[in-house]
Amino acid sequence: MRVLLVGSGGREHALAWRLGLSSALTELHAAPGNPGIAALATCHPVAADDGDGLLGLARSLAADLVVVGPEAPLVAGVADALRHAGIPVFGPSRAAARIEGSKAFAKEVMAAAGVPTAALLDSPRVPCVLKADGLAAGKGVVLCRTEAELARGLELARTFGGTVLVEELLEGVELSVLALCDGSDALVLAPARDFKRAYDGDAGPNTGGMGSFAPVPDVGAERLDELLETCVRPVLAELARRGAPFVGTLFAGLMLTADGPRVLEYNCRFGDPETQSVLPLVEGDLLGALAAAATGSVGGVALGRLDASAVTVVLAAGGYPETTDRGTAIDGIEQAEADGALVFQAGTALHEGQLVTNGGRLLGVTATGETLAAARSRAYAAAARIHIAGARRREDIALAAVEAETGGPG
Repeated sequence: MRVLLVGSGGREHALAWRLGLSSALTELHAAPGNPGIAALATCHPVAADDGDGLLGLARSLAADLVVVGPEAPLVAGVADALRHAGIPVFGPSRAAARIEGSKAFAKEVMAAAGVPTAALLDSPRVPCVLKADGLAAGKGVVLCRTEAELARGLELARTFGGTVLVEELLEGVELSVLALCDGSDALVLAPARDFKRAYDGDAGPNTGGMGSFAPVPDVGAERLDELLETCVRPVLAELARRGAPFVGTLFAGLMLTADGPRVLEYNCRFGDPETQSVLPLVEGDLLGALAAAATGSVGGVALGRLDASAVTVVLAAGGYPETTDRGTAIDGIEQAEADGALVFQAGTALHEGQLVTNGGRLLGVTATGETLAAARSRAYAAAARIHIAGARRREDIALAAVEAETGGPG
């Protein structure tokens, strides 16, 4: 099977790595890819949002499947052009991708589908959550518990333009549920938890994600099935009813409250960095599952899960999310990988043979272990092997979960 993978981040690097393990894969191509992906696939200088360019590339490669990673091309309708040309695509249509592209649309769909979610408020008032309606790279959500935070939040939300939604502020723990969907049915992957805030203790602004772990110890198979029935399948049915069947990864961001689960948001693609923690735990042929979803049905597909845990620690530019870093040397990846870690490249580039920084989130360092504590220890040990001047990381990824599981410091 010849596969074209669209995107250039850590999520796509993780997908390239996992797809490369499939015996059905004969050729893996990426557009545009990154230096890490280039070690696994043939990269082509076609931007992820260049629909015409991707269509021409897919045709020239005689691609059997196109897997679209990032949300922006999906919201823009890249999958539609490919699908209309008869090329199987794992990724939703423009109409279905609105579930992420417009939070107002997502609220409307949830209401029609009877999905539990945060209540909308008539006007901004403390406490509340402000959300930019459109895409904001994970940075368009502001929690406002004080008047000062509300004032700053309103100012930030306006920078994204468009409508700003005001929701009740829910309390609880967050959970990421990723489901591979064929338009009507779904296969759920390991439950994950990510860390959106910039600094330890969930302080600072929202980011695209500073780390993650999977599975979540207190979410067993029965609970996960319940969440699938409550928060995923009703939305699939409602989108199909509207003539926009969802084919791709439907990612439900949930808050587990004292009153039950509430959906915070839907994403129309694999999560980042959750993908880096979830994919190493998949047992079975992921490529076969994606192809089955893209071409009709996941009904006959079985994906297992390793009896292990995975932790991902993101290395980011020192000023992230406000600023990025470009041109700083990156060293030590080989040493981290020699220790057994997976190092997924996100904001990187090659300059005269040297790997250098090229963005905000730079690398995702993932390690697995028989326990969450072991995975966490290995991930941080591997991250310490990597040297990037001025870069930083959170030191508390998965810490609370380890402490809860072991009854002591992680």
